[in-house]
This record gives sequence, structure tokens and C-alpha cells, in this order.
Amino acid sequence: MSSLIEQAAERLEQLRQAGAEMPARPEVAQAVDAAQRPVSAVQPALLSRRVDIDLEALAAAGIVSPHAPRSQIADQFRVIKRPLINNAMGKGASVIAHGNLIMVTSALAGEGKTFTAINLAMSMATELDYTVMLVDADVARPSVMKVLGLSEGPGLLDLVLGESSDMSGMLLKTNIDKLTILPAGTPHARATELLASDAMIRLLDEMANRYPDRIIIFDSPPLLLTTEARALASHMGQVVVVVQAGRTLQSEVRHALATIEACPVKLMLLNQARAVSREGYEYGYGYGYGSDMSSSRPDYSRHQPKP
Repeated sequence: MSSLIEQAAERLEQLRQAGAEMPARPEVAQAVDAAQRPVSAVQPALLSRRVDIDLEALAAAGIVSPHAPRSQIADQFRVIKRPLINNAMGKGASVIAHGNLIMVTSALAGEGKTFTAINLAMSMATELDYTVMLVDADVARPSVMKVLGLSEGPGLLDLVLGESSDMSGMLLKTNIDKLTILPAGTPHARATELLASDAMIRLLDEMANRYPDRIIIFDSPPLLLTTEARALASHMGQVVVVVQAGRTLQSEVRHALATIEACPVKLMLLNQARAVSREGYEYGYGYGYGSDMSSSRPDYSRHQPKP
């Protein structure tokens, strides 16, 4: 004998086939079914997009590549990065607030700050114990992505504007294991003003504290062209000022350094510094700490021999 449930099911099927209208399912049953279904309304966190950098093309352009043979410019940046890393990780003479935020700037445009920022990031990405984020913060004239041969996309400005709260979805993972990139973001009419906003300050605090083992390098606007660059520098633990030898006046450099006097650590890099060797003139980087150019005695490393 069939059970009462089976009999009821057969009777319902007969009524359905006869065209009878069936009552709606009880709301309680519907609620139970909804509770048992997997929740899909909550969107998962966005994953970083993967991009591939042409390392051979970068090496040919004089940029440090993790897998390239040892070179003079790679050796130069090994020396330059070491005190910056020590300060970033609290291993310097004193603990520096936001020491892992490193701003690369210049007095004027065209002095090689983007080239320096990328080389620093590439060199630091070879470290075993730290990761590196390269941020294109020169939002009025972004060039990091162009130099790396990558397409622009959402990034820093979108985070500052609050159009996205998920930084991971904006970051670009590269074929260099320890290196991620944050593009400048969607162009905005008031892009430079956004760098001095409270939202930017909150974002910098989050960046500095979210990943304590991550060093974040900012390619920023020149100091003498926008006041926003100075505002950005006031929240950085370390500032690297790139100066092109034989082009920028000492008065301009002094003025630029004076605008970031409050920054705990300032490193000046003399780009394309000329030194005399037995083979002739050679060009490279000179570097030193402090705001007084006359008292710093940079060590002129050499690369790219010239006839």
C-alpha cells in the first residue's frame, strides 16, 4: 500500500494534468529554500589583473631587469636602494613614520624621475624578503605605464575618488614576482588637486599600514611645478629628488629641497653625472643625503661609456 504522501503526490499530479490551478508555495517553504541556496549577492573581492612586462625591451632601454646579466646601472641601484630599504623596514638609525612610502620626484620636469622610480622598483623587487608596489602618482602627466609598455587603466585616482574601495582590483600583478603596479587611474579634470585631498591622506595611511613588508614607490609630479607634490611629500617617510646634471640650476634644486624640509629623509640623485676615467668621460648617478648641495659629496658611479 502506498503511503499517504505518495497518494497525495499522485493526486496533485492528476489535478495538474487536468489543468487545475495549484496554490502558491507557502512563504515559509520559499524562505527555507532561499536560506539553503548559496549566497551569491555578495560580490567576491576583485583579484589583481596579470600583465607581462617586456623585460628584454626594458633592459635595452637601460632599465634594471631581474634576469639580465649584471650591469653597472644595476650595481648603482643596489647601492642606492640599500639605505632606503633599511629606513623602510625600521632598520635605520631611527624609526621613520611611513618609512615604506618612498616618493621619487624632481625640481622640474624631464630630469629622469620616472626612469629612477622604475629602476628603484625593479631593483627592490629582486629582494627576497620584501614586495614592491610602484605607483604612478604623476596624475597630470602619467608615464610609468607607457615606459613599461602597458595599457593605462583604473588606479590611484579611482581609489581617491571612492569609485572603488578595493585596492586589489586596481593593482596589476606583473611577471616579476615581487612587483605590483598601481596606474594613475581614470583621467580627471582636478587630478592634481586630488593628491592634496583628505581622501588621499587616508589612502596613504592605509597603504603604509596594510602591508608592513611592502615598499611603495611613488613617481610624483615635480616639486616646483605643482603645490600638490609638496603636499604629497609631507606624508612620505622618504623622498628621492632627481636632479639632471648640467641642466638644473642649483638655486632651483635648493628651492625644491626647501619645500620638503619637513620630510624625515631626503636623498638627492644627480642623474647623468659625468666622471673622468681612463677610457674617457662616463655618465651615471651621484647621490647623497641632506639639503645642502655644497656639503654633500656624492660618489659618482659610472655607466654608459661615452667616446
